[in-house]
Parts: sequence; C-alpha cells; structure tokens
Amino acid sequence: MLLDPWLASTLAGIFGLLIGSFLNVVIHRLPKILEQQWAADYAHYAAEQGAAPAAATAPAISLSHPRSACPHCGHAIAWYENIPVLSYLFLGGRCAGCKARISLRYPLVELVTGALFAFCAWRWGITATGAAWCLFCALIVAMAGIDWDTTLLPDDLTLPLLWAGLLASALQWIEVPLFAAVMGAAAGYLSLWLVYWGFKLATGKEGMGYGDFKLFAALGVWFGWQALVPIILLSSVIGAIVGIAMKFSSGLREGGYIPFGPFLAGAGLTALIFGPQTMMQRFLALLGL
Repeated sequence: MLLDPWLASTLAGIFGLLIGSFLNVVIHRLPKILEQQWAADYAHYAAEQGAAPAAATAPAISLSHPRSACPHCGHAIAWYENIPVLSYLFLGGRCAGCKARISLRYPLVELVTGALFAFCAWRWGITATGAAWCLFCALIVAMAGIDWDTTLLPDDLTLPLLWAGLLASALQWIEVPLFAAVMGAAAGYLSLWLVYWGFKLATGKEGMGYGDFKLFAALGVWFGWQALVPIILLSSVIGAIVGIAMKFSSGLREGGYIPFGPFLAGAGLTALIFGPQTMMQRFLALLGL
C-alpha cells in the first residue's frame, strides 16, 4: 500500500504501541506458561513411571487468561488503565488501587516497539517487506525482555523468527537471497555451538545456552551470513560495557552472570537500522583497518 511516509509511520507507530503492550504480556507470562507445561510433562512422565502424584499446581495461565492485574494488590486493570504509554503517564506510574510503582519497563517496551514499527514503515512503507521487519522487531523485543528476566530464549520465539526469515527470503520480501539466509542460519548456529563446547571443555562450565545459538542463527537468516561477524562483535562490545557498568554498580545477579540474548537482540536491531555493512565498516575503522 502506497501511503505518504509520515502517515505510514504514524499508523505503524500507533499499531506498534499496541503490539508493545501485548509484548509486555508475552514477556511476563510466556516463561510462566512454559514452566507449567514442563511441570505437566514431568507429572505425566512420573505417573507413567508409577511415582506418587505431584501436589496441585497453580491454575493454568495463557496469554489471554487471567485478566491482567496488579501483582501487589490484585487490582484488575481496566481497559482505560491499559492504554499504551498514556495510561502510565495518567496514573503517574502507580497502580490505581494500591499506588505501588509500575515498572518503567512497561512504557519503554511500548515506546521502543512503536518506534521500531514506525521506522520500518518509513523505510519500506506499508508493504510485505515492512510487515516482515515489524514481525522481526516484535519477536526480538520479546526475546530480549524474556532472556533478561529469566536467561531463557524460548523455542516458541526463536524458531518462528528463524522460519519467518527463511520464508521472507524465499518470497523476496527481504533483500537477503535464500542461499545467503540458509548459510547464515548454519553459520550462526554452528559458530556459537563451537564456542560453547570449546569453553565447556576448557573450563567445565557452560558459557551460554542453546537459545543463543538459535537466535544467532535467526539473525544470520535475516541479514545473511556476511553480517554475522559485525553482529557478534557489536553484541560482545555492548555486553562488555553493560557488564562492567553493572559490576561497578553492584547490579550483577548472584553468580555474576549476564544473559547474552539481549545483546544479540540489540546488535540485530542496530543492523536493521544502520545496515550490517555500515556496522562492519565502522568496526574496521575503529581497528584502523
């Protein structure tokens, strides 16, 4: 659809705000849903082995049930308290029921998603290409939030991102040829897989999770194998800077670990905005090459 770039960006930005509100639900609930599924699978396996039945678990949740509520007082959030960004500002960043603080991350996720959708519409218009990159942004934002909270990159998100990229490449919705996308998936996965096993054999510890392999493979699909080096370099630099800052501010978690997924996600979004080739050129310039 051919629209004026400003109008297309505005419409996409508003839609992105709404999607960002939904992504907040995904970030909060998807890990809990997966935990319940794992517990149910384990209970089923234990029952088959003749073990005693497990204790009753919490009521099942989904992305749509139960209704969103304040975690402090249980106040059910009305529709007018759930308008992206505006409700947060109107409520002063506090629950309407108990006045507990609402995390600033909720409006930030909405704003970031809205800005990314607006950028995609400005660059590609309301087209299949623009929609594909909006999907990419939504999945990346959700994975970054979940991994930061839980150090988990769910297959429910990484694999759809990878397959959506291959489909977009095959349909020529993105500029990456299908061969380069397939090679990007293979090179992205295998490179971090080799790093993982090299580190584990040398130290006896696991330096990253399998979800990082899958996310890097998906980025290889969307940007091609040629973009993998600048993406991994940028994510490492960002991770080192954040890690040092958190260490000096005593913000590191118990064990001193930081999930790598958010930095891969940040590098992927940077590649989207500036282009992987520009990223590589700037890295080479910094190295004096």
